[in-house]
Amino acid sequence: MKTRAPVTTPHSHEVTSTDREVSAFLAKAQAVPLRTDGGRGRLVFAMDATMSRQPTWDRALAIQGQMFEETARIGGLDVQLVYFRGFNECMASRWVSDPQALAKLMAGIACRGGYTQIRKVLQHIKTETERAKVHAAVYVGDCMEEDVDLLCARAGEIGLLGVPMFMFQEGHEPRAEAAFREIARLTKGAYCRFDLNAAGQLRALLSAVAVYAAGGRQALADYGRGNRTATLLLEQLG
Repeated sequence: MKTRAPVTTPHSHEVTSTDREVSAFLAKAQAVPLRTDGGRGRLVFAMDATMSRQPTWDRALAIQGQMFEETARIGGLDVQLVYFRGFNECMASRWVSDPQALAKLMAGIACRGGYTQIRKVLQHIKTETERAKVHAAVYVGDCMEEDVDLLCARAGEIGLLGVPMFMFQEGHEPRAEAAFREIARLTKGAYCRFDLNAAGQLRALLSAVAVYAAGGRQALADYGRGNRTATLLLEQLG
């Protein structure tokens, strides 16, 4: 999964979000197929770990780690962590079933300068699901520095394999937004801004995706009792 990548300088973005964007994210999820196989769920969680994300990295890791705690009570979820950073570095963890083990894996990652490597992430998801079904993929990032047409070609292949991608963007970089929205469309997934200023709302969205990957419709229905975000997601999936 390694290719050469030149180093870029750090940059930052103001992070905001709106209820309209969250509603749009949930609405896009209506195209995601429901799980019917009854087996263990497999979720790929991919992160941009380049230096542009350093200012908000610790807080983002805490929120991302908490999403998997919601799946512990129902079990049945295997998660693989994928991240890229620095010069040539794009790594995938082993598949993990213990949420605490995943949190430890995340905590050991530090940001390093470098260009984005989203294409390698998409290729990895394609390769993994050709080996054994991946039920959903989450991607969190803030920018895109690659050929968008090449990314869309890979995303289309993932879409044909039935893997919805839930694309979370930190900040407002326009090229990233356009690319992330198109990847979500091609995979029948959804796009939303990664709003660290609305941690509870973001955690609910991430958790609902994780619960869906773990147990499909019924697990999401059980989780949705008393949880407005999960209930809305369930309604859109219905």
